[in-house]
Amino acid sequence: MLMHAIDTYLALRRGAGFRLRATELYLRYFARFASARGETHVRSQTAVDWAGQAHTEPERHRRLRTVLHFARFMRTEDPGHELPPEHVFCGSHRRPTPYIFTDDELERLFGHTRRLRPLRSLRPHTFSTLFTLLAVTGLRPSEALALRLHDITPAGLVIRDTKFGKSRFVPVHATTLAALDRYLHCRRHLAGHVDHLFVSLKRRPLSLCTATRTFHQVLKAAGLPDRPGHPRLYDLRHRFATRALEACPASRERISQHMLALATYLGHTHITYTYWYLEQTPQLMADIATRCEAFAFGGRL
Repeated sequence: MLMHAIDTYLALRRGAGFRLRATELYLRYFARFASARGETHVRSQTAVDWAGQAHTEPERHRRLRTVLHFARFMRTEDPGHELPPEHVFCGSHRRPTPYIFTDDELERLFGHTRRLRPLRSLRPHTFSTLFTLLAVTGLRPSEALALRLHDITPAGLVIRDTKFGKSRFVPVHATTLAALDRYLHCRRHLAGHVDHLFVSLKRRPLSLCTATRTFHQVLKAAGLPDRPGHPRLYDLRHRFATRALEACPASRERISQHMLALATYLGHTHITYTYWYLEQTPQLMADIATRCEAFAFGGRL
């Protein structure tokens, strides 16, 4: 009975445009857990017990919140469903501190990437192009790996069906397009007819798992990090964002325009996600402190 109710719930919400991939996994997992207890309706204690099996507090919170939303929906027609309590688990999640690569570190990283083995294969070209593209465009790794050949245009990149279900156009510098052309020339002879831009040695679309594993392999070969922190593939995007903010013009009006343009370029759904980068480097924090001091004592920014 719970599975049928979940099917109805998912169908109605997807009809309104929601994807609900994670929601479906959670709810079907919960339904199996409840059915094993002989239950056909949402029970508060069962929901809390199931959510409590997760390994982290934020994950427990997400699980319970998913069941709560489902129960609220079902109670409009069947009051036999109970509403689980909202504040059993803490939903706060601390974002990892970004590792901002220096120019020298990037040079070392890219140099070792170009020496990946087998040397005469497509592999060093693929990962060198991928890592460089992430650094100079700020794309999410998943967005870069999803690129198809027809997404590369003379004016830039078409990013389709992104993290938040939207598409956008990303202009890129002429040197980036030239580098992509060189990679495509090499790729034509080695990758066959697969239309994904980045492919593995087996001529299959390159996975995020493989890209991440190779990234850490190159980090180790390059001797990084040589200062505190644990670099991640996503940190290439973080570096792009912070460097873009460091280059922001000084006037208040220009800052607002710059932030909006950067948020659009990065594909952020809310400007607050872009403002988060302001607190991530000592240089940016020092700039903020200097501007605030100038405003407090001089009355202007």
